[in-house]
Amino acid sequence: MENYFFKYQKIKKKYLKFLSSQEAMSEPFRDKLIQLEKFYLPISKMIKDEYLKRKKTKIIGLTGGQGTGKSTISNILKIILKEAYKLETVIFSIDDFYKTLNERKIMSKKISALFLTRGVPGTHDTKMLLNCLQTLKNDKFKNYIIPKFDKSTDDRFSKNKWLKIKKKPDIVIFEGWCVGATAQEKKDLISPINKLEKHKDKNKIWRKKVNLELKKKYKKIFKLIDKLIFLKVPSFKYVLKWRLLQEKKLRLTGKGNKIMTDKQINSFIMYYERITKHMLKILPKTADTVISIDNKHRLKSIKFN
Repeated sequence: MENYFFKYQKIKKKYLKFLSSQEAMSEPFRDKLIQLEKFYLPISKMIKDEYLKRKKTKIIGLTGGQGTGKSTISNILKIILKEAYKLETVIFSIDDFYKTLNERKIMSKKISALFLTRGVPGTHDTKMLLNCLQTLKNDKFKNYIIPKFDKSTDDRFSKNKWLKIKKKPDIVIFEGWCVGATAQEKKDLISPINKLEKHKDKNKIWRKKVNLELKKKYKKIFKLIDKLIFLKVPSFKYVLKWRLLQEKKLRLTGKGNKIMTDKQINSFIMYYERITKHMLKILPKTADTVISIDNKHRLKSIKFN
């Protein structure tokens, strides 16, 4: 009991310190200790229990609309997994595997101009991503580097800034807005979901290609996930609201000329709308853990499926 109290105090201290570092760039966090005890500790225990089944590297998918707090939650889980269970944890985002700007330019000329904009399935380097997850799960682990993407320049960082993994991880937190997404039925692609699809994808070439990518390449990648955690937003309109907040952070920290205005974000979000709405329909039933977020951006309830 004394040992648990000591561990809890250490977790609490690091958790609060991390949250205050995030608050410097964002809105204040509410109910911090309640959130720790009601959400972060039970999720960390679920991850630890999953790892202990075979003591082999586990891939934890963390998914949810833009601005739901995936990177903040990932870092909190990493703190707890280390302090409470001594588990070596690596975090990376599907966003870091975007194709280079040049690769997307080529894709936009060959298939659809809409592929110049990063985000949807088809704009990631799926070969590199699959190789990364397979390597991290492999028992014969060697040093590995994971790419890093610079959203402020809309291109990959140079290799000297990539994430270096020197020790085999126990846990990999693989986060991203479309992680775990599934393909739609062909009939669901017929009607445009917004102005972007109506005016710029009249022949449905873009959305059909995105759907095909999900059905084939991404399905193979997402099969490697051991447990999927879904952050469920109240509705799609909050994705826009929280994405605006996220860009505000980028303006404070980013360097470069690709940081977006509010109007540009409004247009940018349309690229994500179809898949986000489909995920809101499917994942509450299929994800291993569903965390509902309220309209004030707080974790509201948790369900282990």
